[in-house]
Amino acid sequence: MLPERAEVQVRPGVEGDLEALTDLYNHYVRETAITFDTAVFTPEERRPWLLSHPVDGPYRLMVATDANSGGTSQEILGYATSSPYRPKPAYVTSVETTVYVAPHSGRRGVGTLLYKALFEALADEDVHRAYAGIAQPNEASTRLHERFGFRHVGTYHEVGRKFGRYWDVAWYEKEL
Repeated sequence: MLPERAEVQVRPGVEGDLEALTDLYNHYVRETAITFDTAVFTPEERRPWLLSHPVDGPYRLMVATDANSGGTSQEILGYATSSPYRPKPAYVTSVETTVYVAPHSGRRGVGTLLYKALFEALADEDVHRAYAGIAQPNEASTRLHERFGFRHVGTYHEVGRKFGRYWDVAWYEKEL
């Protein structure tokens, strides 16, 4: 459990985070419909994803760590990314954003710190809009996105099937 007064540090993700980031993501793959991936990943399978988020540019990876965990590896509390929205050239100034918080770190402001750092990093980039798809229901994610100025623009109904049922995805956008 994250201590009440844990000091959270947010920084760009690095190669040394790959295993912990993969473990965190795999939790959501196995246990939730928050991601529509259905098979867990190895760190090697996730390496291209990590490398597609450099330290600069519009596609970022921000990582929250417990600054008090000490040692050579800090505990990963969550991460946020901005990624290409769609592969066609006209979409280059749009990004899709997402946040994943470690299950034991929820309701501690980690997602807020991650999005604050991500949007600050994107402020000087040639990015016009951010989009976020939120599998429903997910009140915590909806509140986080609305707090950062995202507004609901539509819902895809029963767009994904996982765990033997169909899930809706609400789409949100934010002007940058």
